[in-house]
Amino acid sequence: MKEHLNALQQLAVDSAEDKKAFDILILDLRNRSDLTDFFMICSGNSKVHVQAIVDGILDKCYQNRNKPLAVEGYSGGIWVVVDLGDLIVHVFHKEARLHYDLERLWGDVPVIKAVGQ
Repeated sequence: MKEHLNALQQLAVDSAEDKKAFDILILDLRNRSDLTDFFMICSGNSKVHVQAIVDGILDKCYQNRNKPLAVEGYSGGIWVVVDLGDLIVHVFHKEARLHYDLERLWGDVPVIKAVGQ
């Protein structure tokens, strides 16, 4: 889908790319979920890599006065969820992403941006 990212989405994607996250995509949930408008999903190779990706996203958010509503799963480093309101970021260890397969679960929603595929 050809659609421009909003500022928060672009910040999250750029921050994840800076930390070498891979298989980055954004799912448009506006017509499917009351919880949020968009999911960003990306992967890291290890617990430390997942945490570094999350740290990069959080650092950029705080610098731009976008305080996250919640961060869950950080200490485990397998699946970290960062709630930014209209955007919920899921940072997975690559094997956990295959296991939980959110892309399949939300397979009928539009993909706005896919990077590293």
